[in-house]
Amino acid sequence: MSGVSAVSAAKAALKTQAIETPSWAYGNSGTRFKVFAQPGVPRTPREKLDDAARVHEHTGVAPTVALHIPWDAVDGADGYAELATYAKERGLGLGAINSNVFQDDDYKLGSVTHPDPAVRRKALGHLLECVDIMDATGSRDLKLWFSDGTNYPGQDDIRARQDRLAEALAAVYERLGDNQRMLLEYKLFEPAFYATDVPDWGTAYAHCLKLGPKAQVVVDTGHHAPGTNIEFIVALLLREGKLGGFDFNSRFYADDDLMVGAADPFQLFRIMYEVIRGGGFGPDVAFMLDQCHNIEAKIPAIIRSVMNVQEATAKALLVDGDALAAAQRSGDVLAANAVLMDAYNTDVRPMLAEVREEIGIDPDPMAAYARSGWAQKIVDERVGGTQAGWGA
Repeated sequence: MSGVSAVSAAKAALKTQAIETPSWAYGNSGTRFKVFAQPGVPRTPREKLDDAARVHEHTGVAPTVALHIPWDAVDGADGYAELATYAKERGLGLGAINSNVFQDDDYKLGSVTHPDPAVRRKALGHLLECVDIMDATGSRDLKLWFSDGTNYPGQDDIRARQDRLAEALAAVYERLGDNQRMLLEYKLFEPAFYATDVPDWGTAYAHCLKLGPKAQVVVDTGHHAPGTNIEFIVALLLREGKLGGFDFNSRFYADDDLMVGAADPFQLFRIMYEVIRGGGFGPDVAFMLDQCHNIEAKIPAIIRSVMNVQEATAKALLVDGDALAAAQRSGDVLAANAVLMDAYNTDVRPMLAEVREEIGIDPDPMAAYARSGWAQKIVDERVGGTQAGWGA
């Protein structure tokens, strides 16, 4: 493919990209020791959607917002339907519904894997409630992350906990509608430090494989040991038809939830190349942000994060597949690596500016937001009440 046609194809693909933003990223967050409040932070789910609408207005590729229950709880099924309508009026849709079985005293020893059947029933009830919410909002994906695990050898039966997990997942799977999916997330450690019940992609994959086609694995880019080859995991899951989506963020040490592309933009590029190479660039693989903006302004950080994903995607789309395949066939290691590096070292910002102009938005989203006056408007208007945040 010639350079001109490659750029044209990349621009066409970039116009189809959709990156879901998380409602909780608009609220207050912090470290495990302290949550840092900022002026102008939303107080209600609707105000979160107001902010998300600004992100979509300035980027053009953030049309949906993930909800977290109960952080975004409203009253009754009618309340969730009304929230979906409110989102639609602002050019948005409601995306993945994220369950929360980690912020209740009953879950100290686990939720769906807890040794007490009563606690397991309570946790399962919440998960099924989240599917009810999906019915009301029109959401496709239920995202499941479990903090369940143990801190000490002998604390609980490792195998029995997997049996309990499988039982709960099967019950949720049975409740899903025809057009709904569950995305099972894994995490290496924290808050369980001896054994986490879903610690890696293999555990998540094994459960999803047994459940069926509506169960998929979600890859959080921060949930791996240092040095893990995340793009290999992505390639394998795509090959098996089991990659349901991403939680994009960055980490330097563990699960830092920093802005995607901040710590290792080359890794993000490599991941996006495998997504494109493996046929994952489309609606079946959800691109979601999962970040906590502790010390930086919320909305600009989310805009910058969306732009970082766009830039990594644009570079991955420019990889010369024919040249790469030829070098690989001939065993030319340096030439093959050079093909990837040529794409990675391309300055795609002018191309993305053209894409934005062609879809009718400002070519510089960060500058456009700064000029909009929204940051000062929300500081002036959002006075009183209780700011949204995940608490600590």
